[in-house]
Amino acid sequence: MHVEQILSNAQLVTADRVFYGTLVLRNGLIAEVAEGPSRLPQALDLNGDYLLPGLVELHTDNLERHMTPRPGVDWPSVPAVLSHDAQIIAAGITTVFDAVSIGDVNPKGNRMQKLPAMLDAITKAAEAGLTRAEHRLHLRCELCHPDTLSVFRDLVENPLVQLVSVMDHSPGQRQFVLESKYREYYMGKYNLSSELMDEFITLQMANSRQYSDRYRAAIVEHCLALGLSVASHDDATRAHVEESARYGMTIAEFPTTVEAARGCRDHGMQVLMGAPNIVRGGSHSGNVAAAALAAEGLLDILSSDYYPASLLQSAFALAAQNPSIGLAGAVRMISCNPARAAGLSDRGEIAVGLRADLVQARSQDGLPVVQQVWRQAKRVF
Repeated sequence: MHVEQILSNAQLVTADRVFYGTLVLRNGLIAEVAEGPSRLPQALDLNGDYLLPGLVELHTDNLERHMTPRPGVDWPSVPAVLSHDAQIIAAGITTVFDAVSIGDVNPKGNRMQKLPAMLDAITKAAEAGLTRAEHRLHLRCELCHPDTLSVFRDLVENPLVQLVSVMDHSPGQRQFVLESKYREYYMGKYNLSSELMDEFITLQMANSRQYSDRYRAAIVEHCLALGLSVASHDDATRAHVEESARYGMTIAEFPTTVEAARGCRDHGMQVLMGAPNIVRGGSHSGNVAAAALAAEGLLDILSSDYYPASLLQSAFALAAQNPSIGLAGAVRMISCNPARAAGLSDRGEIAVGLRADLVQARSQDGLPVVQQVWRQAKRVF
């Protein structure tokens, strides 16, 4: 049985250009891409709106906000996943890698205790067909936590796991080369006294010396053996990048300097930056601006990080700021590029034979407003 749909009179955003045209969808795939409107009466008129490939999100912490909507409040896990999923699909994201943290540096945190419930809820909701976006897992591994390696080994065999990142949030590492900046950030974030902060720093530095190098090597080796994509995090110097490249990492999440981003390009690593960085006009923590990397040709992937709607908005903003990138180039950063970096070759682009994951968006004074979303040709929003 051939189930066919025709979407017409849309500005199609393909991998290399934008043009008015028509798509024919058949059995969940894109069957035809044509210029101009369709004359067939069953064609759905999209009124000249943009039609983009479904967005692919590699790193979002959004689920945690739904699991714990207020400090000390734990929400039932499956309803939390469904609420998160609704927000993701409304943002035009059809494939999402939910980032779950292994190893919590917060002395008052309970992320580790919530991991089993989070993973169980994602798995159950997906298996029951309750989610509208396709959910996969991104394991964020904090290397300076004693239990990280053992928990990683327990979770990495989950079939939803497809991306792993490694990070060391201890003084003197990556984002926090200066202890003064580390002290300022975490005292404010975790509301620690000066005395408790001293104890926290001593513990984190000791844990980093004891675990980080050993855990990094073991985790990356395991991932590469399983064919999983591996990302570094917060590389700040060329030496950091060279270390990440030696381990075989192919994605660099949130490099903090132009120097590090250039090093990533030299080593063939895909540079991922935050979409909120583009929307807000810079980094909230004072690191390099994503737009500055884009202007240098050093930006490959955008991630919504903590704000799902920023992903589509950032692409339109970046295209307006950089005519040389254009809308097609900016949309690649939120669809095709992240899909390919994560090993997904069946989506992320409007092309014949690929999945019909699509987003209809209307531009209102430059702000993209999602109108409809399809996942494998089924309308889900």
